[in-house]
Amino acid sequence: MHTIVDEQLRRSRQRYTRGRKQLVDLLIATDRPVTIPELLDRGAAQSQSSLYRNLAILEQCGAVHRLASTDDVARYELTEELSEHHHHVVCSVCGRIDDVVLPPAIERALGEAAGEARDQRGYVIDSHRLELVGTCGRCS
Repeated sequence: MHTIVDEQLRRSRQRYTRGRKQLVDLLIATDRPVTIPELLDRGAAQSQSSLYRNLAILEQCGAVHRLASTDDVARYELTEELSEHHHHVVCSVCGRIDDVVLPPAIERALGEAAGEARDQRGYVIDSHRLELVGTCGRCS
């Protein structure tokens, strides 16, 4: 995985610094998209401003995906190129986002729906995302 991130950064004329590598390691170890404060709690050895800057660079090169939640707090995860294809469940109260992997039959149905949308609107569909919004166990 680190080799892929290094290549992505090099294409963007950026270096894979120790801080960025540690940040990728922290994101690998998470099971859901995380906020900057959560990264700091998990041991990020950078200032908050450095985390924002490094996450922005990793997002620009295609290694990190930034998600906006119902609480307007950004959450970060590795892109699907570096992880697995998944979708999200979002808490409408606290903004927490969790990953969910759907059964193959539902993925096929989503792919068919994407094809129909493409045909109706003339888009070229590159991928699909699904967010289910509800209330998490802590908030309900």
